[in-house]
Amino acid sequence: MNDLETVVRILFTGPGAPTHQFPMVPTAQALRAAGHEILFAVPKPLEPIRGAGFPIVEIGDGRSLKDSFEAFEGETMRFARPEMTQDEILERAAAAFAHASRSTVDDLLATADGWGADLLVHDSCLASAQLVGAKLGIPTALQNFGVISGLSLAARLAGHFTDVYEAYGVAAPAESTALNVVPASLGGDSGGLRMRYLPFNGGGAVPAGLLRRSVRPRVAVTLGTVVTEVDGVHAIARLIEAAASVDAEFLLAVGGADLSDLGTLPDNVRPLPWTPLAELLRVCDAVIHHGGSGSTLTGMQAGVPQLILPQGADSFAVADALAATGAGLRSASGDVDAALLARLVADPELRAGALRLRAENDALPTPAAVVPEIEALVTAAAR
Repeated sequence: MNDLETVVRILFTGPGAPTHQFPMVPTAQALRAAGHEILFAVPKPLEPIRGAGFPIVEIGDGRSLKDSFEAFEGETMRFARPEMTQDEILERAAAAFAHASRSTVDDLLATADGWGADLLVHDSCLASAQLVGAKLGIPTALQNFGVISGLSLAARLAGHFTDVYEAYGVAAPAESTALNVVPASLGGDSGGLRMRYLPFNGGGAVPAGLLRRSVRPRVAVTLGTVVTEVDGVHAIARLIEAAASVDAEFLLAVGGADLSDLGTLPDNVRPLPWTPLAELLRVCDAVIHHGGSGSTLTGMQAGVPQLILPQGADSFAVADALAATGAGLRSASGDVDAALLARLVADPELRAGALRLRAENDALPTPAAVVPEIEALVTAAAR
């Protein structure tokens, strides 16, 4: 599909959070490069996805996810949930995301219908997407953002959306084809399509001193885009203390987070301005993070050992999946010590595991190579 007669319109949609929008960008870029029209329909904030260079339509009631979650749960939002099981966390998140999705139904329906979308590519955490696909008879594809089953998570959300389906006269969610961005050994959904993970971490300036590797080992430390905003930097306090006695340089990639709770930083710990994680990991020997899908998969693509300090969301499932591949370790934040950090930097088995996982990812077809199969979702629906 690369001539004007076969150009299709592909609408991408998901919640207002980089974790859920950024994995869509390489797919959208590949489809645009093949000559198709791309439009994003997302709630505020629009700034994270605006940097990808696509046209955007705002949907929803203007509230942030944080504001919507707090209104639904009746309490101040917090990310870390040590008192809950992974299943309980996912069910709680599904209910909150479904609540936030309610205000997006009319806008997404009007956008998809008015623009004439031929395919709807959606994240698992926007419950309105499969309703709109079913209402308009548009084929839908679910862009997975990590290792857990996106189809199962979308089904959880649909369970909290039954009254909305009834109100719009829709019997059931549209059946979506999964677009996986992880090797099968790491997870995703069985069936569907599987493509190589290519990181999109947003734009940002790369310090000149990080363009080449250092003689001394470097370890990147990140908490993603949500944890620092909600919980601060408490999750890495013990880590910073232990890092002082490890022969490595620790680079704090936590953007503009308040570091005062960490006290005086050791000489071998250096905070960085916002830096695209993929570029940072290119010159690092390991990465430590909270178990976010973007951080984990960017570490996978870089082929570096990882230490996950799971906090909430799907991070416990992510930590289990990564540890099972031999490419990383997991620990409670309060249990991090110098011996664990030294092992992360120097253990040859961890490095070998990380390189094996990167090779599995590299063996997958690029998003560009999967374009014909995505196009086929449209042509099959037209028959």
